[in-house]
Amino acid sequence: QVQLVESGGGLVQAGGSLRLSCAASGSIVSFSSLNWYRQAPGKQRELVTSSSSTGRTTYADSVKGRFTASRDGAKNTMYLQMDNLNPEDTGVYYCNAFVAARNVEFWGQGTQVTVSA
Repeated sequence: QVQLVESGGGLVQAGGSLRLSCAASGSIVSFSSLNWYRQAPGKQRELVTSSSSTGRTTYADSVKGRFTASRDGAKNTMYLQMDNLNPEDTGVYYCNAFVAARNVEFWGQGTQVTVSA
């Protein structure tokens, strides 16, 4: 069982930046994809970014050019750098790791990001 522990959320003004971290209890190399989701109040959870094991990363249109996903295999940690934040980015952010061969996924506990106007 892999545990994902998130950190880095908080309150920031519009135009500011935050960096989220997601530390895994085991190696992240074996995951098929490492992903970030968010859930705004009253809305469904949505995929923000997905990084495959081949290194290909995709972003939701709403965050392209502002968010950057990365990983550090040595630290078993994935990151989400969020720049030029706006109030629409407010929500709970979750990291997610998926193993296609076993069809299992793991979730972080979520971290709150609040962007004030």
